Amino acid sequence: MTADLTITAVHLTPILVADPPLLNTQGVHQPYTPRLIIEVETADGITGVGETYGDAKYLEPARPLARALVGRQVSDLNGLFTLADEVAVDDSRISGRVDVGGLRGVQTADKLRLSVVSGFEVACLDALGKALGLPVHALLGGKVRDRVEYSAYLFYKWAAHPEGVPAERDDWGAAVDPAGVVAQARAFTERYGFTSFKLKGGVFPPDEEIAAVRALADAFPGHPLRLDPNGAWSVATSLRVAEELGDVLEYLEDPALGTPAMAEVAAKAGVPLATNMCVTTFGEIPEAFAKGAVQVVLSDHHYWGGLRATQQLAAVCRTFGVGVSMHSNTHLGISLAAMTHVAATVPGLHHACDSHYPWQSEDVLTERIAFEGGRVTVSDAPGLGVELDRDRLAFLHRRWLDDDGALRDRDDAAAMRVAHPDWVTPSVPRW
Repeated sequence: MTADLTITAVHLTPILVADPPLLNTQGVHQPYTPRLIIEVETADGITGVGETYGDAKYLEPARPLARALVGRQVSDLNGLFTLADEVAVDDSRISGRVDVGGLRGVQTADKLRLSVVSGFEVACLDALGKALGLPVHALLGGKVRDRVEYSAYLFYKWAAHPEGVPAERDDWGAAVDPAGVVAQARAFTERYGFTSFKLKGGVFPPDEEIAAVRALADAFPGHPLRLDPNGAWSVATSLRVAEELGDVLEYLEDPALGTPAMAEVAAKAGVPLATNMCVTTFGEIPEAFAKGAVQVVLSDHHYWGGLRATQQLAAVCRTFGVGVSMHSNTHLGISLAAMTHVAATVPGLHHACDSHYPWQSEDVLTERIAFEGGRVTVSDAPGLGVELDRDRLAFLHRRWLDDDGALRDRDDAAAMRVAHPDWVTPSVPRW
């Protein structure tokens, strides 16, 4: 009997999930961060799940897209993108502003649409895989590896959110100096088996972050190391850091802001440069590749437009001899499963992928995805191979409903002002 793949309902559930006080160049993570869980139901009673950013500016276009999908085929993924192009976006809310949640440069209406449609694409692929009895990686052409390697994502971190701020407790402790960063890396290794390390920089003066990377190199000799200041440095500072750390860095991620500055650094640094800020759309590729501004593109399926777009990006990168890996935002298990499925299909994935998942103490799945030896085993179960925990989903949605609006849009600078009232988002370059 042929499966009925007609979409009969789409459910959107915004949630707030606990987030530790992780520092970046713009401020500190709020105690809770918004995510959007998407469920697509078919006429046969199959439900597929997806996940993306949950800020209000993403919810607004997600709602009309959800309504437009009802009655269409869950397999019509190309049509999904056509529908998304027709969804209006309020440009006044985003144009010219920096995307705080992803720290990926200036926002546009098209970028926002892609971030929204990516969650729907994953949900449709999950439902289609379940209907056909195939894992998502099979729908994408088949896996080329059984396990996907991830890197420990290290952050400078406070021991806790400011006193008096409602927040969940964590046992990671503080990391505000080289010793704290090394201790954090050891904890990641003991708990999850990671063998490569990325430090989120742009928080302290460059010499302090150079010392932290040196301490990591001493503690984990021969292990791949990365440093990502999110464009906080000038070209001159970027070149100095590259010279200081060139013998231990796998790559330097977005040291300076924008393709012209990155090209200047790349021409002289002697260290590969990676990005998830100056190349975030296909339209940004020609200039960056022609100028040799980046040697590794860090894809994020949330804002490239989904899993198939990630495969397309990887193919373009192969054509031009540019490496590819994966960037991470503050994601839950649905997104980690999706990342793992598409990463399993990408040939020449020579760099471990990023993941925030170990930092997230809460999830919407019945079973957390496990890291073993720093790797996630690719599921061969139908769809994504994950199951939604409806009680947890309802709990996290209730937290979102109970919020007065202060946490429904991520704002790292606002969170920093709770502890430092005079904090102003630093101008770039910061150093």
